[in-house]
Amino acid sequence: MSKSTITSVELNYLVFRYLHESGFAHSAFCLGYEAGIHRSNIDGNIIPPGALITIVQKGLQYIELEANVSNSDIDVDEEFSLLQPLDLITKDVNELQEIIRERKRKKYQHEQDKDKEKDRERTLGGEKEKERHDRDQERDKEKMEKDKEQEKDREKDKQHGERKDKARLDENGAGGPEPTDAAPSSHPVTSEISSSDVTILEGHCSEVFACAWSPAGSLLASGSGDSTARIWTIPDGPCGSSVQAFPPTAHVLKHFKGRTNEKSKDVTTLDWNGEGTLLATGSYDGHARIWSKDGELKNTLIKHKGPIFSLKWNKKGDFLLSGSVDKTAIVWDTKTWECKQQFEFHSAPTLDVDWRNNNSFATCSTDNMIYVCKIGESRPVKAFSGHQGEVNAIKWDPTGSLLASCADDGTAKIWSPKQDKFLYDFKDHSKEIYTIKWSPTGQGTNNPNHQLVLASASFDSTIKLWDVDQGRLLYSLNGHRQPVYSVAFSPNGEYLASGSLDQCLHIWSVKEGRILKTYRGGGGIFEVCWNKEGDKIAACFSNNTVCVMDFKI
Repeated sequence: MSKSTITSVELNYLVFRYLHESGFAHSAFCLGYEAGIHRSNIDGNIIPPGALITIVQKGLQYIELEANVSNSDIDVDEEFSLLQPLDLITKDVNELQEIIRERKRKKYQHEQDKDKEKDRERTLGGEKEKERHDRDQERDKEKMEKDKEQEKDREKDKQHGERKDKARLDENGAGGPEPTDAAPSSHPVTSEISSSDVTILEGHCSEVFACAWSPAGSLLASGSGDSTARIWTIPDGPCGSSVQAFPPTAHVLKHFKGRTNEKSKDVTTLDWNGEGTLLATGSYDGHARIWSKDGELKNTLIKHKGPIFSLKWNKKGDFLLSGSVDKTAIVWDTKTWECKQQFEFHSAPTLDVDWRNNNSFATCSTDNMIYVCKIGESRPVKAFSGHQGEVNAIKWDPTGSLLASCADDGTAKIWSPKQDKFLYDFKDHSKEIYTIKWSPTGQGTNNPNHQLVLASASFDSTIKLWDVDQGRLLYSLNGHRQPVYSVAFSPNGEYLASGSLDQCLHIWSVKEGRILKTYRGGGGIFEVCWNKEGDKIAACFSNNTVCVMDFKI
């Protein structure tokens, strides 16, 4: 940026960063797309966090300082907090100087009045103070004599008691005090994961927004704002620079052909098919791309007219579902890679999609609505209304019988296709809820004897665990200090990983509701995920890196 002026391009970038850092990811995406942030030559790595707020604050301070320094008849105070922000914005320097003079005169007069009042009090109260001092001395003297008498009595009682105890010991033999119930021991100390035990994957040139383990093998996919996705081969064995002779290799999946200044190609979402043979990526340019596990581009799916925010394969793998800012959702036939059906029900951008089974799914939008759709049907099977803000995420439970949703209104809701109104309305969060996840437990899962739990992650820096059977809060997990963007349950459902803008990845015990392990990275965390074995966790960061760490108790 230039020294004394700021261009519209630079201001757009600062607003873009402010929106992103404040958790308004969708607004940031839209601004970046329309303002052509990707075309600017600004190096985002040199812009510190909170830059826009800092500039605004400095500007206000400068105006205030200018008003004070230009004021020749009154010296500048060490703390010149005589002006309000609204004054600074709406008034010129001359008006500000007059405000300062008037307020300083009033402040000076007030201090003069206070000094005179104190002098009067000291003059009138001097004699009374002397009388009180004399009385206090007399009382102190009497108290000291009384304390001496009491001390003598206590010493006699103590000697008498010791003689009785000695006699009792002589009579009964040596012994000790009766055992008492110990206070419950505090929770074990959280274990810090050392950087030397973490594999740091470097190569992306911008924030890494998404990551996902392949359901087969040790491949990890990541998607970034640098217009690439990468497929990393994670070696077997322990993570960490000290035990790995060679860094993990990666296939680079470029979303551009030689030039990136036409449209932004930021990778916003990605998903593996059930066999782990194909990776689908969604991009800012509205295209979905299909890649082999070796990084070869197989197909480009072109029909959306805006950025794709969500992309999901169905379990069978014969359909791919995409949701876009263009307000629509599209089901793609994976045999022909043609559009099977486009669903145009929402009146605003589609933010998330999720399959219920192989033929039906749900969509949610910034229009506050949720629709349940079915392939072949021209109208929604079900329409859920009840949220009072943008619906950020939706997730079907493992059996497809309950749908969870979360929104900017700070609530998470549970819906059943059998009724129109929500079953439960969870209101314990104090700010927007960004994402939700079901535990892989309960009926129809590999962990049928464990309770089904819903986790919700919020901008209020907390994660809530909900008992959906009884509709009640199990735990409020309060370890983060900034918005929580991602949560993920381990495959056995016993642990929960969470990632936040505070740069911390926490691993929680679901049963006990406490932190077991913590890793502090070098940037805000956008997504966390477990491998299928449940012994490795990956996280993607705003400092362009992906980190992989081992998990064992």
